[in-house]
Amino acid sequence: MYRPVLDSVSGSLALTALVAMLPLLTLFVLLGVLRMTAWKAALVSLVVSLLVAVVAYSMPVGQAFMAGLEGAAFGFFPILWIVINAIWVYNMTVVTGHFDVLRRSFAKVSDDQRIQAIIIAFCFGALMEALAGFGTPVAITSVMLIALGFKPIKAAVVALVANTAPVAFGALAVPITTLATVSGIPEHTLAQIVGRQTPLLGVFVPMALVYIIDKGRGVRETLPATLTCGFAFAIAQFVTSNFVSTQLTDIVASLVAAAAVVLLLRVWRPANSYVEAEEVSTVAATPGTSGGLRGESASLPSGSGIGAAVGRAGYPIARDAGTPAPADDSNHHDSGSDVFKAYAPYLIIIAVFSIAQIPVIKDALAAPSKAFQWPGLDLQTASGKTSTLPTFKLNWLAAAGTLMVIAGLITIPVIGISVAKAFRAYLDTYRQLAFAIVTVMAVLGLAYVMNSSGQTATLGTWMAGAGAAFAAFSPILGWLGVAVTGSDTSSNSLFGALQVSAANKTGLSPALMAAANSSGGVLGKMISPQNLAIAAAAVGMSGKEGDIFRKVIGWSLGFLAFMSVIVYLQSTSVLSWMLP
Repeated sequence: MYRPVLDSVSGSLALTALVAMLPLLTLFVLLGVLRMTAWKAALVSLVVSLLVAVVAYSMPVGQAFMAGLEGAAFGFFPILWIVINAIWVYNMTVVTGHFDVLRRSFAKVSDDQRIQAIIIAFCFGALMEALAGFGTPVAITSVMLIALGFKPIKAAVVALVANTAPVAFGALAVPITTLATVSGIPEHTLAQIVGRQTPLLGVFVPMALVYIIDKGRGVRETLPATLTCGFAFAIAQFVTSNFVSTQLTDIVASLVAAAAVVLLLRVWRPANSYVEAEEVSTVAATPGTSGGLRGESASLPSGSGIGAAVGRAGYPIARDAGTPAPADDSNHHDSGSDVFKAYAPYLIIIAVFSIAQIPVIKDALAAPSKAFQWPGLDLQTASGKTSTLPTFKLNWLAAAGTLMVIAGLITIPVIGISVAKAFRAYLDTYRQLAFAIVTVMAVLGLAYVMNSSGQTATLGTWMAGAGAAFAAFSPILGWLGVAVTGSDTSSNSLFGALQVSAANKTGLSPALMAAANSSGGVLGKMISPQNLAIAAAAVGMSGKEGDIFRKVIGWSLGFLAFMSVIVYLQSTSVLSWMLP
């Protein structure tokens, strides 16, 4: 039986905390300073965590290794199991051409790029985050925006900033599920609290997207749309997370927000329809007139590899050779059948997951689940209680990833893809995600080693010295975790237990601090190296991640400060009424 000693280094809590920081510092430096590939940095940091566990905490080598192995297994199932299968469904729509139909369908809702950004980057991006997460919405929506005529760097920035409010409930709420596992706090309790924090971000993110595209004038001209979208999303996210289903939260919120905007556009349109124009030579901005087009002046970058394409407004749009050309869809007509097939995969996914929530079916799916003690692990907490970490739950049939497989199998005949092509797309998905799979499994392995050996508890106990002010720092921890790992799930694994430990020491609510880790974490996603790389590659600007970073860091820090204030006030009598 292994029981961690929190001040194992010379009997000093502060010194032990400094040693316990080494795995995280290694990850931060390798990714943020040395810019090492994410999967390599994660593996190196995992090795460091094992060394700290064995040398500094005297954890038996076998138990330390088995803890890392359990974390890696949890990283694959259930986390990567949902991501892999969700991206498989998306890849099938690309193979059949139905993704292009979906893009054209969105473009026909409005010719105003500010409205298109709200619908595609925020609403559709939130749906992609709900179904897959882990960078999927950034990759998909940035390509869609490029195809609609956005400048590459602006498309990347819009996609990254949009990918905030939905993140905590992304991948069918895997971050919340993971947080509940490592913190010991009921999943529904965490979902209720996060569902009373992130909706506040959802109100303002659509306005931020419009400001990025068209500054203050655009925000004023589209205020009815941004407010409608923001409030619809926020209310739906709050209601679903608190009273309906944790897993369906973002699915419902994204669809309600999109429907609200589409309905609004039937009775209201912006006075000026904004279409960005990027010309071969520097030109003056086209003056806006009521009901007319208003372009943005720009110049063609110098150097080879730059081509030009004609945009919908008739302006030549400059683009990098590596980016998709904006599609001219003005004369393209998709049949009703094609449009239905384009939306069908997502409708099927929603139907499958909704049916799975019916009590009788939910119980039937959960029946084959098995919980077992991970071999070679015999752990206690620092207080002497039996640790729950070695308990591994294999709910293979009820798992979100398995439901996604079922939805994918139903999708095959509906969209008309052959079984052979569908299988090939499935294998291609594994090849496409190979490095991401290694990264996530290594980060989860690191988290389990830190939690099992006592490294996380040491850090939490030491940080509890901040007292009540820790409430303001709690979201920052989550932000740092996501900034480094690129995943709210991984951040919750790293810091979920730490947040609870610190809360217990300071007299704060453990549930509030754990939830704040997830809510603060969503704001670190836009600056994480992985997501910056995904965005840059999607828009053909690989190597320009630094340029994108400088454009999103201000939004990330601004929203983080806002969230820190909210969490701190929720820990006091000022906003404690917001909590369940």
